[in-house]
Amino acid sequence: MSTAETRKKGSSRRPEIAHRPRERQRLAAIGIEAEFAVVMDGVQVEPEKLFGSPTRIVREPMLHRTGRSYQMPTGGAVYFDTGVIEIATPMVELEPGCAAQAGRILWENILFLRRELDAWERVRGEEVHLAGFSTHYNVSFDLPKREQNDSRNVYKLAYLLTYILPFPVMLLAGNRRSSGIGARPRGDRIEITADFTPDPELMIGAATLIVAVTRAVMSWPSYELTELGRHGIPAVRGFVPARHTTRQGWVARYDRFDRNPFTTDVDDSVWRTTSDETLSSRELARRIVSRFRPALESLGDARSVRLIDRVLAGERLSLLELDDRPRAYEHVGKLCTWDIGAFPERDLPRSRYERVVRHALSGDTLRVADERYKPTGMRGWSRVVFRRERDGRRRIFSLDELIPHLRDWGKP
Repeated sequence: MSTAETRKKGSSRRPEIAHRPRERQRLAAIGIEAEFAVVMDGVQVEPEKLFGSPTRIVREPMLHRTGRSYQMPTGGAVYFDTGVIEIATPMVELEPGCAAQAGRILWENILFLRRELDAWERVRGEEVHLAGFSTHYNVSFDLPKREQNDSRNVYKLAYLLTYILPFPVMLLAGNRRSSGIGARPRGDRIEITADFTPDPELMIGAATLIVAVTRAVMSWPSYELTELGRHGIPAVRGFVPARHTTRQGWVARYDRFDRNPFTTDVDDSVWRTTSDETLSSRELARRIVSRFRPALESLGDARSVRLIDRVLAGERLSLLELDDRPRAYEHVGKLCTWDIGAFPERDLPRSRYERVVRHALSGDTLRVADERYKPTGMRGWSRVVFRRERDGRRRIFSLDELIPHLRDWGKP
């Protein structure tokens, strides 16, 4: 699991803004980021040195976001981040099935980038692999300031989640070489960090669980550890999370337990809890998930909820039950891929935020108050840059401002 991340600096030139958009989106949202190491001839190389820029990989025009990141034609952002390639989904508003929507976007973009790398290989005559590195699951923290206090804030929430999420997420997203499950407070969001999962269904299952649990715990009156007992959530005796290796936050690292939970048989009853029970990893995960059943069924799609239940019941293998990490981890987009029919749009429509981004990427003209605007770029995660056709002046709209125009956007 990696937690490497760099700050991205935008252009110093400031566009003229006719109406200053909100910095934060109004709708609670989620997003998923995945990091990949680049391997050539069996040796990991830095994508910055090999490619220079994502524009040297992707053949189609891309909208610029900020710094050296770009929005790919398939909707996701791509950029180089301290020695790895990172793909990030656009924001997906919180609604039933939102984790599956975000997972679908991520894997569509992974496969798109893999196809572009295939074309690069044919021109260069060299072979490049994408090796899974880490996945970050982001969930909005939108608790009003007036309701926050010393016992109820984003830092307390991140710390509390390191006692709740690790065992269920291990079973869904971990493998025998994983090192930990982390939680980082990021101001207006919580970021859960885990290993990359070379199984789209398991990754979406993990995302579904993370979103449901995080949003449910966010509604608790306090984020103190005493809430664990109050809500009947088992905790491993003696466990204390470590500081995250980068940024602020905490991680349930393997060496903070009496034994490595990633290599211990998931059905061995070896974990002594604070209530003097001895439970297996699977039973710990099952009991924790049962406490969040209403949130899981409210925010999850039926397919992902069934998958979670099957893993917890031992009917679907967890990667922890394999002898080693699967080889697909080292060949993302080739040995592990996306089933296009897994989450069809007729069953799981595109989110409104994603549809806004797709219109912008398509260059569709927007008409607002008798003015016509042409999209020219993205500004971070939540804003689109336009050029007014009448005089060429720039204007920035937030995604929230653009949602009401979805029905007519692009029509003559």
